[in-house]
Amino acid sequence: MSAALNLVLDAIDAINQQDPNVEHIDGQPQPKELIYGQRMSQCLHSFWPDSSEHLQIAVRAQHVKRWAIARSEYPEGKAGYLKWRKALGQLHAETASELMLANGYEPVDADRTAAIIRKEKLKSNPESQTLEDVACLVFLSYYFAPFAAKHSDEKIISILQKTWKKMSATAQQIALKADLPAHLAALVEQALAEI
Repeated sequence: MSAALNLVLDAIDAINQQDPNVEHIDGQPQPKELIYGQRMSQCLHSFWPDSSEHLQIAVRAQHVKRWAIARSEYPEGKAGYLKWRKALGQLHAETASELMLANGYEPVDADRTAAIIRKEKLKSNPESQTLEDVACLVFLSYYFAPFAAKHSDEKIISILQKTWKKMSATAQQIALKADLPAHLAALVEQALAEI
């Protein structure tokens, strides 16, 4: 890794260290988005080890400063949710871009990373697609079980089907090898059978 890349990743972690929301890891409270960013990077390095520095930064910054824009600031329902997600994507992209420029990257590099974070040209930009793949795989590995515990099987199946359609064939093959509890594996099987 280049020195500039290390500086930017450390800067993203320093921001996410401030997340007031916590996740308990081995009984210890940890800043939620710090853990998320590190999980994203681990997934990327496991399955796409030769990724560009742009993609490595985009993956780590996927949720940088996420707590700064509350969902409650937007109307209920799908339209409000989509506006919130767009505002978050812009915040994450701008934050990553600023950190890159402050640590020696050229504007063209910052722009490329910001476009990945905003998931521009998702199906035609391989790096945007890989960011989406990593996010889906991290969800399945770490957040699927607690999410599923709060929702009906019907809703879970619908979300799994939407998630599956967002993923590349490579990520789908990785997901099929995921070690899931039996009841979640059965929901995955049912969701895929209905696509």
